[in-house]
Amino acid sequence: MADIPRNFVLLNELELGEKGGDGRCSYGLEDPDNDMLMHHWIGSIFGPQHTPFDGQLYELKIHCGDQYPKQQPRVWFVSQVNMPGVNQHTGEVNFVEIDGLERWKPTHSIAFVLKCLYNKMLRRESRLPQPVESKFPTPTV
Repeated sequence: MADIPRNFVLLNELELGEKGGDGRCSYGLEDPDNDMLMHHWIGSIFGPQHTPFDGQLYELKIHCGDQYPKQQPRVWFVSQVNMPGVNQHTGEVNFVEIDGLERWKPTHSIAFVLKCLYNKMLRRESRLPQPVESKFPTPTV
């Protein structure tokens, strides 16, 4: 199978993100007018009902490097969250600890990452007390 150029992959993801999705997760470019290489994305996850995340909107920053989608993006929660697989000091997501993301594939997408994080929120080990609404330090990439 031929490699699809990075820009085509990201343009497709941008188009899908603009359509909305399933209502649980959304994403788009952080600064579409000034990020022609499509490196910096923002995402959001609506906390699943009947979990400690219920009623919260979690913001994320996503960085798609020059080797994306061959290499996984870097993802940080901006909203503070207490969940396995998320660094409690920086908000960075450790893909190895998130089901579905432990083995990155070029066919995975930003939407897939957000859905895996949403599904992690549903798991029993993630039902931890959540901090009062606050933010992690802003990641620098």
